Amino acid sequence: MNKKKKLKRPVASFIILTNIIFLPLFCLVGAVKMLGFPTWVFDIVRCLSAWSSTFAFAILFSKIYPGQHFLHFVKQKFKNQLRFSVILSVLLIQATIFMIILLVVMKNTKADAILTISSWGMLSYYFFKNLLSGPIGEELGWRGFALLELQKKYGSLQSAIIIGFWWGIWHLPIWFTTGFTGLELLKYIIFFMLSIISTTIIMTAFYTINQNLIIPIMIHQFFNFFIGIINENLIILMMYNAILYSIVAFLLILMNPKKVWSNKPNQ
Repeated sequence: MNKKKKLKRPVASFIILTNIIFLPLFCLVGAVKMLGFPTWVFDIVRCLSAWSSTFAFAILFSKIYPGQHFLHFVKQKFKNQLRFSVILSVLLIQATIFMIILLVVMKNTKADAILTISSWGMLSYYFFKNLLSGPIGEELGWRGFALLELQKKYGSLQSAIIIGFWWGIWHLPIWFTTGFTGLELLKYIIFFMLSIISTTIIMTAFYTINQNLIIPIMIHQFFNFFIGIINENLIILMMYNAILYSIVAFLLILMNPKKVWSNKPNQ
């Protein structure tokens, strides 16, 4: 019986297929919005579009890892015990960034409400809606597969920058739905990419220390959640995130926790 041939460039194939799947789903999201479907229909379709990377990885899985089972692979990503020190560090870092941004916005804003959501019920709904889409839908492919696959060839920092860049580029169609044009759009893209790459560096540091996919899911969740509940211009919010997450990423690189960045590529 002939053995299945492995993909020669699995990460590149994954990125290309992720974008191919995402584009029609993204167009469907726009169509649902324009046609005035109920909000819950829009939320479901938007959630599905965020899962494009998981769909792409599932389709390519048998060619990337011949003879392995997809569900077993997924389970392995959550098998390692979570470290309290890692969870606490992540929570403190992101809560601190959130509080700094919130205080700055409170000082400078003239808006009546500092938060976009006023009730606990809506806050809970937004939290879980956000969790089911971006964090859970994206992390298996981008961090659980692509990042770790690149680390077999490159060091952790280089792998983080590569994946952060392509993960950011995957969001390209969304940039043009923000309503920004010209210089404003350029500013948004720069701050967005800087935020995404910095966040990926942070994810990589803590995920390398504690190999459980809950870690990047958690970082992704709080990045999206916190930026979504502050009532401020999106460019300004993205600028604050870009600055603060970049500072944290730079400090983690300097500190090199548990020699994360000095790790040699896995052979």
